[in-house]
Amino acid sequence: MFDNSLRILIAEDETIIRLDLSRLLEREGFEVCAEARDGEEAIALARETQPDLAILDVKMPNLDGIEAARRIYAERPIPIVMLTAYADRALVDKAVTAGAFAYVVKPFRECDVLPSVRAAVARHEELIGARRDRGRSTAPIDVEVRGSGGAVYPLRLRRGLDGSVNVSLGETDTS
Repeated sequence: MFDNSLRILIAEDETIIRLDLSRLLEREGFEVCAEARDGEEAIALARETQPDLAILDVKMPNLDGIEAARRIYAERPIPIVMLTAYADRALVDKAVTAGAFAYVVKPFRECDVLPSVRAAVARHEELIGARRDRGRSTAPIDVEVRGSGGAVYPLRLRRGLDGSVNVSLGETDTS
C-alpha cells in the first residue's frame, strides 16, 4: 500500500498549472507543503519546508528546474518528478542526471501525475536501500582513477569492521 502522507513541494511558473497540480495532489491525500514560481524559490523552500518529494517544471525563470533539482538533491536526496512540455531525449537525460526519478509531459492528467509520484518514491527507496546495503558490505570495490596524461591507478576499497574505509593500490588484498 502506498503512503499518501507525503509532503510535496511544487515548482511551476504557470499559476494555473501550479494550482491544478496542488488541488490534484491534495485531493489524493498528499500535503502540498510549498509552492514555488521559479527554481531559486524552490531551493529556498526545499531548505525551509523539508519536503518528502519535489515536482519541478523544467523551464522556469531565474533558475531552471533541472539545476534546481540538482541542488535540492545534493542537499537532501528526495524523489524528484520533472514536469515539462518538452520531451526530447537530451532534456530527459539531463533531468535524470540531475536527480529526477520520473518525468511528466504537459499537458498532464491525473492518471499521468499520480503514477509518476508513486514510481519516483519507489525508485528512490530502492536506490537508498541499495546504497545502504553497499555501505554495509565488506566486499572490496575495485575502481580505476584516471590521472592527467592518461595514467590509470587501480584502487581497491574495502570497508573495515569498524566502518573505516581502507584504500590500497592495485588488486592486492589487504585482509
